[in-house]
Amino acid sequence: MLKMKRISETYDMKVFTDLGDYFGDVEEAIVTTNKIFGWRVRATKNSFLNSVLGNAKGVIVPHQLVKSIGDIMIINKSAVPSYNPEEE
Repeated sequence: MLKMKRISETYDMKVFTDLGDYFGDVEEAIVTTNKIFGWRVRATKNSFLNSVLGNAKGVIVPHQLVKSIGDIMIINKSAVPSYNPEEE
């Protein structure tokens, strides 16, 4: 069964990649006329996003890369273009 969630419930939600890496926190939803276009994810301390971006504050993740939203948000690992697990 499909569960509905208010956008306001997603603010400050933890975001993880589908490989289990902590990515950051949801800062804002980007909404066009009547659908979600993307999510602004803030790079937080100890997040994967912070280690990749350096001084940048965050990224915008297109909604198509979101796999699921519940207690946490799970996104596709391709949300970061420079993601390469072999480099780790």
